[in-house]
Formats: sequence, structure tokens, C-alpha cells
Amino acid sequence: MNLSGKVIVITGAAGGLGSAMAKDFAEHGARLALIDMSKDALLTVIAELESIGAEAKAYGANVTDEADVENTFAKIAEDFNGIDGLVNNAGILRDGMFVKAKNGEVTGKMSLEQFQSVIDVNLTGVFLCGREASVQMIKHKRSGVIINMSSIARQGNMGQTNYAASKAGVVAMTVTWARELGRHGIRVGAIAPGVIKTAMTDAMKPEMRERLEKMKPVGRLGHAQEIAHTARYIFENDFFTGRVVEIDGGLAM
Repeated sequence: MNLSGKVIVITGAAGGLGSAMAKDFAEHGARLALIDMSKDALLTVIAELESIGAEAKAYGANVTDEADVENTFAKIAEDFNGIDGLVNNAGILRDGMFVKAKNGEVTGKMSLEQFQSVIDVNLTGVFLCGREASVQMIKHKRSGVIINMSSIARQGNMGQTNYAASKAGVVAMTVTWARELGRHGIRVGAIAPGVIKTAMTDAMKPEMRERLEKMKPVGRLGHAQEIAHTARYIFENDFFTGRVVEIDGGLAM
């Protein structure tokens, strides 16, 4: 897919990865529909995109709310006369140990709310947005691409039962959708990033950040632009579908 003139929807677009992808796609001619919980949170991103001559609109939506998602994607398709691509980027972390114990005494456990809140956003939200993007692509007879953001944590990571489960589920849905939607000309791929330099990693203690950097064969954290480049590769390579790209600096070995 040549991104020039194509309508790409990005969820969680106010954050570092979402805004980086929006800017990269805009520089290659895409028209952007950006979704976040708060429409106001997108104003800075929209202003930056418009300053480089891109067409971009902001939409406030809760990706865990079925009616909200249905209405938002219908509105985007109406505003742009169709949808060509989706990046399912919205996600949250609620880390904690499955069970905490010391000297044989249980001192804590992951709550159902802590587990379910992550599943709701990272898995159910991906399901709802992917479904509604597909509906609009098929209705408008548009071949399209869906990218789901997973993580190398999908293989399992201490303190992330909820997050790892959600990101493993995202990959399973990616393969399933690729097989189901191929007949409609829709390709589906996933990206599994490692630790990426963001405001959160910048706030880490220097010794913790240094330890993370030393764990990677490339000797540094990833950059948001490198994830954006990976997403663009999936859009532009018409033979790519049903697969996940790990971009982690060699951390998962």
C-alpha cells in the first residue's frame, strides 16, 4: 500500500508511539484520523501535523465501549469517505505480581480489577477497533491494513500477568484476522516492541535505565521513530500478513 492519500486511523494517538507513527505517515502523504480517550489530548499532535501540511482530525473515544467505537469509526468513514488502515496502538499497564508471599505467608495478589482493566483496553479494545475498521473497509470496498501493537512481553514477563496475556492474545487475533479477512483484501500484522525510549523510561533511575540498555545487544533503548518505520513497512509491503515483527534490539533471544 502506498500511503499517499490513504486514510489511516491510529488509536492512542496522543502518546509517544502513536504521535510518532502519525507524523511518519503524514510525511508520506497519509490522511490521519487520530483517536484517544480525550479529544483535547490530541490537539498538540493535530497542530504539529497541520504545520507540515497534513490532513488530520481528532476523535475522542473509549476503545472499551462498543457503542462508542462503532459510532467513532462510522463517523471517521463518513468524514473521510472510507478507511484504508488502522493501527491499534491504545494500551495501558497495571503491573503487579500474580501472588506475593514471604516466609510462606501471602502478602498480596493481583486484583481482578487490575487484571481486567488491562484486558479491557489492550485486548477487547483491539478487538472492537479492528472489527469496526474491517466493517468500514468492506462496506466501502477498500483493501486495507490493520496493525496490532503487541509486545515482547507476550512470551511472559514477571509482574505482567495481565499485560503479557493481553499482548499474546493480540498476536493470536492478528493471525486469525489475516486468515479471515484476506478474501476481502485486508492484510493484518502485529508489532512486538521491546523497551522504547519514552517519557516513562526517561523518568527511570539512571542505574535502571543503564541496566536495560546493557541487556540489549545494540546497547540502547529503541526510539519511537523506529517503531513508526516498522509500521510503515507493514503498510507498504503487500506480501506481509498474519505475522508479528519483533523490534527489540535483540532483547528477546
